[in-house]
Amino acid sequence: MKLLVKDGSFAYEKDHPILQDICFTAESGQIVSILGPNGAGKTTLLKCILGFLKWQGQVLLDDTPADRLPARQFWQTFAYVPQAHSQAFPYTVKETVLLGRSAYLGMFASPGKTDEAQAEKAMAMAGVTHLADKSCGAISGGELQLVLIARALAANPKILVLDEPETGLDLSNQLVIMQLLQKLAHDKGLLIVFNTHYPDHALSISDKTLLLHKDGRAVYGSSKQILTKENMEAAFGVKIVIAHAAEDGRDYQAMIPTSIR
Repeated sequence: MKLLVKDGSFAYEKDHPILQDICFTAESGQIVSILGPNGAGKTTLLKCILGFLKWQGQVLLDDTPADRLPARQFWQTFAYVPQAHSQAFPYTVKETVLLGRSAYLGMFASPGKTDEAQAEKAMAMAGVTHLADKSCGAISGGELQLVLIARALAANPKILVLDEPETGLDLSNQLVIMQLLQKLAHDKGLLIVFNTHYPDHALSISDKTLLLHKDGRAVYGSSKQILTKENMEAAFGVKIVIAHAAEDGRDYQAMIPTSIR
């Protein structure tokens, strides 16, 4: 599947645009990261793509305008993972994951065997099967983030959209989330689009990066081409040093802010 976002612009207040002429394209099996300073419109962009906010722009799925799709078909194609810390569910993990099957159920229908099986599969993919009977209020933030990903996967989507999935998590859970996203893209063929505050994560796992500026502008391309010292300094207004390290035959890069410009 090919996703094309074309000529996207949005403003909460007239003459004060948050996003201007946003354009990017990606395909199944790719990971797209969205970076930018606070207030640049990262979460707003996701909400526009998903139709939560009305904007001037187009979202095309294999050349078909997404806003022309029936709601059920749209939510069988897209799945959204919100920030875990803003969520509270009075359900067990399994019940929460089953909610991801709502796009396949009628208004008053109950989940059937197919839905149960898909939920079990989603929990296995996210590594939360052992939590199935626990209350979502009794698990850690990292576990809840995985449960929300499992809920999205239960819909068997083609495109997975995540809003800062690793924010607020410890180093171990950040790594778990990043490795899961890689597996879902490269092994399962999902198209992953995620916001992040961590350029190192984008460098590590994303194929392409959309870098937003506070004035609404954006640059897009391969992560190696976009996540440069010059581009990051211009977007964030800080001086940056890029450090390099090698471990187990792999090269790693880290972006270290050193001072305000």
